[in-house]
Formats: sequence, C-alpha cells, structure tokens
Amino acid sequence: MNTTSSLQERIRNAKALDFGTIFSASIELFKKTWIQGFLLQLFTFLIMLPLIIVLYIPLFAMIFAQAENGYSDTDMFSEFYAGMSIIYVLFVIVGVFVLGAVSVALNAAFFRIMKMLDHGEAVTTGDFWYFLKGKYLSKTFMLMLVSILIAIPSVLLCYIPLLYVMVPMSFFAIIFAFNPELSVGDIVKLSFNLGTKKWLLAFGLIIISSLLAEIVGFLLCGVGLLFTAAFVYHPVYLIYKEVIGFDDDGEINQIGAAIE
Repeated sequence: MNTTSSLQERIRNAKALDFGTIFSASIELFKKTWIQGFLLQLFTFLIMLPLIIVLYIPLFAMIFAQAENGYSDTDMFSEFYAGMSIIYVLFVIVGVFVLGAVSVALNAAFFRIMKMLDHGEAVTTGDFWYFLKGKYLSKTFMLMLVSILIAIPSVLLCYIPLLYVMVPMSFFAIIFAFNPELSVGDIVKLSFNLGTKKWLLAFGLIIISSLLAEIVGFLLCGVGLLFTAAFVYHPVYLIYKEVIGFDDDGEINQIGAAIE
C-alpha cells in the first residue's frame, strides 16, 4: 500500500519528461484503448441524459406554447423563470452534483482500464463500474465537491487562476484510481504536488490533446468526438506512470534486479 509520504517522495524525485515522447506514447496507447474511450463517452452521456431531459423539457414545452400563440406573449420567458420553484432548482443542483460524482468514478475506472490494457491484461465492460460502490462513492462525491469549491472561485477571479488549477485537478481521478485507500485530502494534496511539479508539460499536453481530439472528431462529422474525446486522458495517465508508477511494476523490477 502506498503512503502519502512515499508518493510525495516519488514526485519530488521525478525525472524530466519529454513532451514529444509522452505525446507519441499517448497516440500508441490510444490505439489500444479507443474502444473503451468510446464506451466511457457513451456511458457518461447515458448517465447525463435524465438530467438533460429534466432541464430542457419544461423549456421546450414553453417554446412550443410560444409558437402556438404566434410568439405574441413576450412575457412568457420571464414568467417561466420567475415561476421556477426553489425545489426544482435544488433538484437540478443536486442532480448535477450526483452525476458529476458518478462521472469521476467512471473516469477513475477508465484510468484503471487504461493501465490494464497498457500491461496487456484483459478488460471487460464491467470494469467501468469498479468505483461505483459504496466504499468508493463517498470519495467521488467529496472529490466532486472539492472540484466545485476550487473551480468557482477560480472562475470568479477572471478565469486566470483556473488556468493553473485545471492541471492539478486533472490528476484527481487518476490518483484516486490507483490509490483509493488515501483520504480525499491526501488525494487533493498529491494532485497539486504532481500538477505543480509537471505543470507546464501537463498543461501543454492537455491543450494539444484536446485540440487534436476536437479537430479529428469534427473531421469525422462530429460523431467522431465520441471516439476521440478520451484521448486527453492518455497524457495524464503517462505522466502519472512515469512520475509515480505502479506498485506491481516496482515489484517486477525488484525481482528482475534480484535475478541479475
């Protein structure tokens, strides 16, 4: 079991990483994981669908009513928003929070699946639900809450702090995925340690990967985004792999060294 101090030591002693090497390795790894990446986007969309329906059905109903009246009732929109009950607003907020926590669990599971494929292990669709269990869900809820509490002030401060915190926050799910026994506070602390240590590299890789995924996705008539969107997770995984690594890798290396 990894301890926070041992993981911090690995981050402090991290070797320099090359942008081109990580990017090329991300493309090679993506060739192995693109189907699971598509499933991740599909499952995320299906989970979000009920909230989307709840949000937009009342609005669409009002628009259709406006059309039937010949758009003569100009006060309908203001009356609609004024009539939204506090209960409805709270329901939407809670729904976004709950589904966001589930999304964190799915992302963590995808990192776990990515590692299995990277090591030549077999995976199943059921691996996506690995963190959707009682003992893990509480931490995904807390990580979602921490993300919101960090993101909102960053946005209010003219988005500039968001450029910094987006990198450490991108490591929340992967550090949780491979160290689920750690407390939420330790996961956040390690994410900021790793994100700060490799900030420029991670920021550049995330931006380039996102742009590439969007361009290729749109070239494939938009539907391709379902297949390419998960590419952005691959540089994050490889940075974690090169800086912190995995326990089983360490054990294999130790066995090899002993044999030699």
